[in-house]
Amino acid sequence: MIYDDFYNFIRCESIVSAHTYDAYKRDLEQFRRFLTAELMHADDNPLTATYADLRLWVASLASRNFTTATILRKMSALRALYGYLMRYKGLEVNPAARLVAPRAPHNLPDFVREEETARAIDALDADSDDFVTARDALIVDMLYSTGIRESELIGLKNADVDAARCELKVLGKRNKERIIPFGAELKDMIEHYRILRSEYASDGDAFFVRTDGRPLYRMLVYRVVNSALTDAAVNSSRRSPHVLRHSFATDMLNNGADLVAVQKLLGHASLETTQRYTHLTYRELQQNYKLAHPRAQKMED
Repeated sequence: MIYDDFYNFIRCESIVSAHTYDAYKRDLEQFRRFLTAELMHADDNPLTATYADLRLWVASLASRNFTTATILRKMSALRALYGYLMRYKGLEVNPAARLVAPRAPHNLPDFVREEETARAIDALDADSDDFVTARDALIVDMLYSTGIRESELIGLKNADVDAARCELKVLGKRNKERIIPFGAELKDMIEHYRILRSEYASDGDAFFVRTDGRPLYRMLVYRVVNSALTDAAVNSSRRSPHVLRHSFATDMLNNGADLVAVQKLLGHASLETTQRYTHLTYRELQQNYKLAHPRAQKMED
């Protein structure tokens, strides 16, 4: 079947991350149902779907109040599918090429203030002799201290974590490797965790494991981070692993890091993506000015 061939292609060729693979598959399964259930097509064959069909699907998403970001992702799934059909299945005209994307809103990323992140991490018992307690503390600290993605943390191999050199080797999007340094405090946490980990996993396994030796999964990591940030009562609308990544970038820039250096640490392909965090830091400056400068206070009275 064409859809299954496409799913196997993007998975086996590592075209997208595991998270994006799952999202694209859900999106395209939704598109298939739309072709038959809503448009009453005889089948869900994408080779016979037209530009008008694709436009109607996108319009239906907007009418159902999907966010702009979600619609853009679903359109990306369509473009990936039809690019594959053009290259491998003999499709001559690409109906997805004419789709016009809605303009994405310029929402600033959520982040946690530096002092609140410190409070959340300090409340965790990284020195505990309980494996799960020490592991969960390390998860939160590593996400914030290195800025790596949730998927990158889950994908870390034990050999990728070099405590002697204080470096992580991370496999990011599109299989691009990057080296991320870390500090002495995280090094101590890693060495303590490794002692406890030795009872549950071998050296060749994933770095972060469960008590049965298997790797972590996304919801487990989310629960660990969400619980830590909730217990610390941080002031953020979101309390997820990605918020810690945003916080890492924001705090680096607030403390004088070079924008290009932060781009490389985050693994961003485009400097424009990293520049979003300069808006955050400027917003912080504005807020500090309003709160602290006597002339700013007088002007608002």
